[in-house]
Amino acid sequence: MVNIIFNAALICYLFSGLGYTLYLVFRNTMVKQFSIYLLGLGLFSHTVTIGLRSVETGHGPYTTGFEIASFLAWVIVVIYFFIEFKYKIKDLGAFVIPVVFLILLFSAFQSREFSLIDESSTMFWLTMHRTLSIIGFAAFAIAFGAAVMYLIQENQVKTKKMGVMYFRMPSLEVLDNLNYKVICIGFPLFTLGFMTGSIWNIKTDESFAWDPISTLPLIVVWLIYCSIFFGRLLVGWRGKKAAQGAILGFVSVIVSYFFHVV
Repeated sequence: MVNIIFNAALICYLFSGLGYTLYLVFRNTMVKQFSIYLLGLGLFSHTVTIGLRSVETGHGPYTTGFEIASFLAWVIVVIYFFIEFKYKIKDLGAFVIPVVFLILLFSAFQSREFSLIDESSTMFWLTMHRTLSIIGFAAFAIAFGAAVMYLIQENQVKTKKMGVMYFRMPSLEVLDNLNYKVICIGFPLFTLGFMTGSIWNIKTDESFAWDPISTLPLIVVWLIYCSIFFGRLLVGWRGKKAAQGAILGFVSVIVSYFFHVV
């Protein structure tokens, strides 16, 4: 039963992503509405899947590669719905929802085995670490979508080839501001996740020592988004550089996932 509901969410995300892409190209309102409904249905199915998994394991979705990838995809969709409602950026879904589908598809190939967690003070720190980090990663995924859109628009302006996409996507200023606002949310949460993860490691290992293979990629991610966050505040770093940084940062997030979780 759980597998059927999970597959339903996966299929909904697939066709929703295709629908958003078709809307970007053809501007058919019915396609857009259908994509939103499919995304909502996918989110509902996904929520049920995570809920049933949590009942089965006795803890939240943050211990195995399957759970973390699935939870990350779920949080991205939740944040996306909020942004679409608040900012009315119609075409962001064409750049974000396919990423959601790929992340959930990746999780489908992960082991469904679950690990038991010792009910102690360390569970609180593990919960905080994984939850805050995943919400931060989800915000970075939204920033990635906005950054890709920005570079497409910026290239059309620079080359003076105002194609169909130019008139259908938001202005450079809107995309740049969205990119920074989302990073302003994601970066502090990721930082807190990093700190609580360190506390968790110390509490679970009295002979605590940094594992460079899993830790260094996370430090790289932190440095990239730290540069974007403070670069705008201190030296006015925005526009193309910020968009490129957001894309590089999200690629680093994917790389760090494989080193830290897989």
